[in-house]
Amino acid sequence: MSRLQQLPAALRASLEQRRALKVIAGLMNFDATCVARVARAAGHGNADLIDVACDPALVRLAIQESDGVPVCVSSVEPEQFPAAVQAGAAMVEIGNYDAFYPQGRVFDAGEVLALTRRTRELLSEVVLSVTVPHVLPMDQQEQLAIDLVAAGADLIQTEGGTSAKPFSAGSLGLIEKAAPTLAAAHSISRVVDVPVFCASGLSSVTLPMAIAAGAAGVGVGSAVNRLDDELAMVAVVRGLRAALNTAVKARV
Repeated sequence: MSRLQQLPAALRASLEQRRALKVIAGLMNFDATCVARVARAAGHGNADLIDVACDPALVRLAIQESDGVPVCVSSVEPEQFPAAVQAGAAMVEIGNYDAFYPQGRVFDAGEVLALTRRTRELLSEVVLSVTVPHVLPMDQQEQLAIDLVAAGADLIQTEGGTSAKPFSAGSLGLIEKAAPTLAAAHSISRVVDVPVFCASGLSSVTLPMAIAAGAAGVGVGSAVNRLDDELAMVAVVRGLRAALNTAVKARV
């Protein structure tokens, strides 16, 4: 039986229908007040998954504040995962790496593969998502995705928002920002048989493009977690949900 069968039924259905919405609090975001706001917005906005930093207290907080939305924890240190799973995390994720690039920290294919294998040693039955670094050439991203699935990854996530250099205003600029992660989702979804999450640099304009490119779900962080007003956060999540629903209807 696939490990994905362990996921809550609603999240599993969203992945199968290619309409999963993940709201990302941030791998480096340990601010409980901010995480609580993101979790409430995710709950009120009908998100399928909340992604928080790998801390047991944040896992419990996110579950409570979102009224039960499944939680994914992100880290690049596999030894942190077991305690978060014990606290209630439904799945774990290696990456994404956006927070590390400004520090000059780059993850190569060998390191990501080693982190994946170590995570599988520690948690043989827990659902595992792994982000493919966007700094790799596209053919190497594809090969790494294949290798990660062989090593036990249940989902693959793409990234690329930090490398994009949009130079236009409005919708065109939003598309330019999302181009790297959309391209990765298109390429990777065609070489692996596991769900692909498209994340980093997305907006309501580009979410339908991610689904059209082959993603089973999308991850959105800064469009939500950088806002100070909780009502505005809820409105953004609801807008993202509506954009995904429109994409699904257009596909049927």
